[in-house]
Amino acid sequence: MAEKNPAKKKMNGWLALSPLAVFLITYLVTSIVCRDFYKVPVSSAFVLASIYAMLITKGPVNERIGVFSSGAGDRNVLLMIWIFVLAGAFASVAKSIGSVEATVNLTLRILPGKFILAGLFLAACFISMSIGTSVGTIVALVPIASGIASQADISLPLITALIVGGAFFGDNLSFISDTTIAATTTQGCSMADKFKANIWIAGPAALIVTVLYVVIGFNLNITPEIESIDPLKLIPYLSVIILAICGVNVLVVLTIGLFLCAVIGLTDGLTWTGFLGSVGDGIAGMGDLIIVTMLAGGMLELIRHNGGIEFIINGLTKGIKGKRGAEFSIAGLVGLSNICTANNTIAILTTGNIAKDISERFKVDPRKSASILDTFSCAVQGLLPYGAQLLMVSGFTGISATQIIPNLFYPFVLLGVACISILLRLPRRFS
Repeated sequence: MAEKNPAKKKMNGWLALSPLAVFLITYLVTSIVCRDFYKVPVSSAFVLASIYAMLITKGPVNERIGVFSSGAGDRNVLLMIWIFVLAGAFASVAKSIGSVEATVNLTLRILPGKFILAGLFLAACFISMSIGTSVGTIVALVPIASGIASQADISLPLITALIVGGAFFGDNLSFISDTTIAATTTQGCSMADKFKANIWIAGPAALIVTVLYVVIGFNLNITPEIESIDPLKLIPYLSVIILAICGVNVLVVLTIGLFLCAVIGLTDGLTWTGFLGSVGDGIAGMGDLIIVTMLAGGMLELIRHNGGIEFIINGLTKGIKGKRGAEFSIAGLVGLSNICTANNTIAILTTGNIAKDISERFKVDPRKSASILDTFSCAVQGLLPYGAQLLMVSGFTGISATQIIPNLFYPFVLLGVACISILLRLPRRFS
């Protein structure tokens, strides 16, 4: 055991981070050269990057495999996989019994055509704020948004991106969000105080994006044919949304939703074998997503093991001058850590204590530092093509994450507003 730490310290920091470069070159650059993002599967890029990460890691082969496997089998990675399995099964069965179509028709009937984009974004903001999880919001709303896109002839990347944006609004602000708990705990401030500082960043960003969706909506010619609605088929999705808002665990929510789909379907002509077939199809549809999640978890654990995250942290904490520099260092610290871990909660926990030291040294208000940690981690997470949220959306819709990212207005605007708040020392009473 005594020999492992020195070996880790000897590895050059840029070399430790190089698997990320291999992934980006393989996936993004090749896709750009080919002018087709469907040419290179994300899983293929991660396989090559993971093999490279194993090759540059020091130590016996069995030890390297063990490090990779511990990352791939991390409890947070496995939790996401169980969510993917149940989400795929629920979405498939709900579609087979007509629940998606019924919920889409109800949404189109309630929301005025010109305001449907802004209405869906605000609905995603409200639901994510209530349940405190971006994943739960995506599970509940992306299938509905996909149905609306086909029914109302709206761009699928645009309408799914607005759900993802709204999902991260609540992930950033909710009192029950993991990121809020991690940020306030590491910085030593109350959730209410962090919310008061955070709302002055996330609120204006959400307002700007809402106005943008209103403007875009006025240019859309939405004249869908709304069919009759079977109230019984609304129950699964409405139950998922209501239970999630009540704070029920997302796995329990999806299990209940799947059970309700089975009951309604079996009493309405769906056979038992048909139900099982839909469950199997839904899980199989998430297969590539599950593999990518495990490969990413393993590769990122090798980067951490080789000192890549420590290298980032040490580099960003050098040469800090003044409060603006301290706040930008905290933002860069958590953002880069998020890129290396693909998990905003883990990124906050990884860098929280260092951010606390920086804020104490340069007299940064802990409410502001907590807000910066949460805001930048959520914004960066929302833009990662290998993050769980965009991978899940890709699994639901069949479109590439790189098609969704250019339409993710909220994370981009949130990053802009957050940087302006640091430059202008806003809000004043927390700066």
